Amino acid sequence: MGRRAQAGAACLGDGCVNVAAIDWTSVEAGLDATGFASLGVLIEADARAGLIGAYGESDLYRSHVHMARHGFGRGEYKYFRYPLPGPIAALREALYPACADIANRWAERMRTEMRYPPDHAEFIATCHAAGQTRPTPLMLSYKSGDYNCLHQDLYGGIVFPLQVVILLSEADDFDGGEFVMTEQRPRMQSRPHVVPLRAGEAVVFAVNERPVKGARGEYRVKMRHGVSTLTRGARFATGIIFHEAT
Repeated sequence: MGRRAQAGAACLGDGCVNVAAIDWTSVEAGLDATGFASLGVLIEADARAGLIGAYGESDLYRSHVHMARHGFGRGEYKYFRYPLPGPIAALREALYPACADIANRWAERMRTEMRYPPDHAEFIATCHAAGQTRPTPLMLSYKSGDYNCLHQDLYGGIVFPLQVVILLSEADDFDGGEFVMTEQRPRMQSRPHVVPLRAGEAVVFAVNERPVKGARGEYRVKMRHGVSTLTRGARFATGIIFHEAT
């Protein structure tokens, strides 16, 4: 079975697009080049509307964070509790195997000892054994004037090196609010990236470090991500983080 079909069709019926169509060879090339890559539109319109509509249902969430209180920016986000909503749970499981293959190749290139099992449940068990037991998938909400400072979603000693963000709002619902990334290269100034997203589109990106091939071999660059200031409207997104939090 080729790398295009490594992720299954588990999302069908949950408001998700069949992830078996993802060309993971191209995704890995994008990740190697810039630290991020589009996975295409993965959540259908009805499921996006359902997630946005359920944002006010407190029983779905374990934690509610107002960014301004912590110096993280402006806006808010909420971490889901288990069981995760159907589209989020299905995508987390279906996307993980191909991401784990890439993560293991990155680990070899960066000469780190951590290796990631092919099954997400096994990786979650590793997190729980290390005391990281809280789910990390989340919803993010921004209104005019809100933004998210550049950051990394680490949460504990065990960190899966890739994560996914999916825009839930329609492009006409807001202005500004671009997903942005920076890479901090050794002995060089930081390089910024602005990542355009369509409604339902997912982007996979480096959580912390990624390998880069240089003239003298592989070296590491630090990655951070955030959201630029919204100038109009409202923007909702969901983040799928594969590791758990302490």
